[in-house]
Amino acid sequence: MQDQNKFNYIIQQADNCLILGQRLAEWCGHGPVLEQDIAMTNISLDLIGQARLLYQYAAEIQEEGKTEDDLAYLRDAWDFKNVLLVEQPNGDFGKTILRQFLYDTYSCYFYEALMNSSDERLASIAAKSHKETLYHMKWSGDWVIRLGDGTEESHERVQQAVNELWSYKDEIITANAVDAEALEKGYGISLEALKLKRDEKIKAVLEEATLTTPDNDYAHKGGKEGVHSENLGYILADLQFLQRAYPGNQW
Repeated sequence: MQDQNKFNYIIQQADNCLILGQRLAEWCGHGPVLEQDIAMTNISLDLIGQARLLYQYAAEIQEEGKTEDDLAYLRDAWDFKNVLLVEQPNGDFGKTILRQFLYDTYSCYFYEALMNSSDERLASIAAKSHKETLYHMKWSGDWVIRLGDGTEESHERVQQAVNELWSYKDEIITANAVDAEALEKGYGISLEALKLKRDEKIKAVLEEATLTTPDNDYAHKGGKEGVHSENLGYILADLQFLQRAYPGNQW
């Protein structure tokens, strides 16, 4: 393998994209209105597209003759390095929106910084992905405001989502050994700098949405190290079934 740490660094982000893309895909045909049903489906496709680009590069670095499909369909849950936030159940529309917003505020600024990566391939992937995530963050942020500053019921529902998901928001911007080495070698980004921009954006949107920030500093973690909730197993059971039942099958 050319670079084990770079492989792990890419896999972390690829897994985030794949798992959240799969979660959003569950909304297809079930959105509250047709326009937002289509919007969530399109964002899901964007995320899976980002995952593909990253898995392709990771497979090349791995040098084991594997493809993007092998990395998506033939790894077990403990091999996935996505954060716990993205595997949380959809819940109602408000919870899905809040989860998406907490991810988008990371993803948009992540790709913005990654465009300066010393790795030209990562910088190129970031440039394409950043254009998509700018829209994602605007869409989810606008909906947080619309729901939070809307009816009494919509406010209560999205406030409950804030309360439930708040402790999952910081794992994604907490550096582990993989992130630290990537930053040191120049192909990764500073999560500490990203956190400042992300927190400012979250604060501004929640204030406009008249939502209250929980007084709780507890942070769930483990996903980056392959320790997941039972939710990931159910996601992978759906995602990977066909490939595992009929390995190597081609249409």
